[in-house]
Amino acid sequence: MTVRRLEPHATTIFSEVTQLAARVGAVNLGQGFPDTDGPASMIEAAVRAMREGHNQYPPGTGVPELRHAIVAHETEHTGLVHDPDTEVLVTVGATEAIAGAVVGLVEPDDEVVVIEPYYDSYAATVAMAGATRRAARMVRSGDHFRLDVDSLRAAFSPRTRAVLVNTPHNPTGAVLPREDLAQIAALCHEFDAIAISDEVYEHLTYDHNEHVSIATLPGMAERTLRISSAGKMLNCTGWKIGWVTGPAELVAGVRAAKQYMSYTAGTPLQLGVAHALSHEGEWIRTLRDGMQDRRDQLVDILTGVGLDLAVTQGTYFLTADPRPLGVTDAASWCLELPERIGVAAVPFAPFTDSYSDEWSHLVRFAFCKRPGVLEEAGLRLRALAN
Repeated sequence: MTVRRLEPHATTIFSEVTQLAARVGAVNLGQGFPDTDGPASMIEAAVRAMREGHNQYPPGTGVPELRHAIVAHETEHTGLVHDPDTEVLVTVGATEAIAGAVVGLVEPDDEVVVIEPYYDSYAATVAMAGATRRAARMVRSGDHFRLDVDSLRAAFSPRTRAVLVNTPHNPTGAVLPREDLAQIAALCHEFDAIAISDEVYEHLTYDHNEHVSIATLPGMAERTLRISSAGKMLNCTGWKIGWVTGPAELVAGVRAAKQYMSYTAGTPLQLGVAHALSHEGEWIRTLRDGMQDRRDQLVDILTGVGLDLAVTQGTYFLTADPRPLGVTDAASWCLELPERIGVAAVPFAPFTDSYSDEWSHLVRFAFCKRPGVLEEAGLRLRALAN
């Protein structure tokens, strides 16, 4: 029997919608995974590693080649400099990095601030730690989303141990500007809290929007854990290679928890990712351009059938409001869509709690698919216009 604190998290909306889409043969625009491979040289490097005998446990912190590649990549893109031996930890995807950070650094009587709507693992990992979740929120400002600073300040208290920051933001597609991050940083200093910064979409920003890591703000490097992932950066979500960087004492807390979750991630896959980080910078830049084109393609499709869209500045996702079609309960609508028209999407409701009524009408569509797949989805979505 599932423990009470995890009963609300017994299943995820992603698995529910994906299973439904598979059963009826729907185009799955719900779960955020690309349908094309990462760099060929990365795959070949992993295959070569397997053939050369790199098939046993790597060090618990990750293979040295990947840890050094992570440091070089982060320094190039953020200016941050880390010790690859004490300030870098390779994880089984970013989700494990987040779980390790919360479980390893948050006490049961602590509070963790999340920003709604949030990636669903955030709430589950706070529950695993036995801590209390406090919610701030994003709000729509014109044609995109921004942080509601008043709700953020209200969520912090003397019991706040950490705030989970996510930019580029899933599911709204917002890229938090420096001034919003400065508000978070100021509260971290005031309440002596740490920032756990989920930056897995750091290279997927559009229309000249700049990704800024909160770790680069004054005084934040020493109180921030920065989390990223090869899955989103290199189109290999199934490899589950993520990492966390930050001060040695904070990374040690993550490692203490992580070593009993998975101990370590696949050796040859780590070596493949190390190769890509060191040699495939141009591929990563090209991926961003291609994703922007796919975003624009899906924007045209969804606006064409009458949905109201917020501007996506980053990530894989578009925020759609179907109320112009007469839809007010997005969760029920999303469960009907696969069988009704053969397209799957996910509602915002599972990404919220305190402010759930404000999000119940919104839907997330993923555009990280081949243009032909999006075109097929568009043909099916035309039924909504009728």
